[in-house]
Amino acid sequence: MKLDLSAQEAATWFLGAPIRILVILLVALILQRVATRAIKKALSKVAEADFIPGERSQATRQRERARTAASVMNSSSKALIGLIAGAMILGELGVDLGPLVASAGVVGFAVGLGAQTIVRDVFSGIIMLIEDQYGVGDEVEVLEVSGVVETVGLRITTIRDKKGTLWYLRNGEILKVGNKSQKVRG
Repeated sequence: MKLDLSAQEAATWFLGAPIRILVILLVALILQRVATRAIKKALSKVAEADFIPGERSQATRQRERARTAASVMNSSSKALIGLIAGAMILGELGVDLGPLVASAGVVGFAVGLGAQTIVRDVFSGIIMLIEDQYGVGDEVEVLEVSGVVETVGLRITTIRDKKGTLWYLRNGEILKVGNKSQKVRG
């Protein structure tokens, strides 16, 4: 039994591009799982290590910082793997990636100009986490707000004041912080 030319071309195409797309998706999923496990394993060791002997509150603070860093790294790895897999799939579908990459540069520049405050908030959040300026449960004074830190994110910090109001503060707007919970080391 001989297939006609169009059916044979369809069968050849189906055994080519769709199978390669499935392989790309499978490899991307496997890479993401491996990356997530590696990040969790590495940062759990950092969270449990006793770098500063003494108070246990430092260990709790260290665990929180490690969890936040793991969350950021997982999100970044997902975005990067997804972007690469998406580009490879578009290539398999015959989409010319040259004009797409060129227009992505222009769009990225325009979005970058519009997203300056978000970028500033994220960079401020990263620096704040690295410097350990405050953490969840600390009693702080930030801007005109005084209260207890409930969450610390890369872009937003939430603080509950004594009246029960939950304040959302952008990290890029926080220029000075008074932390009543950090004790003098000496």
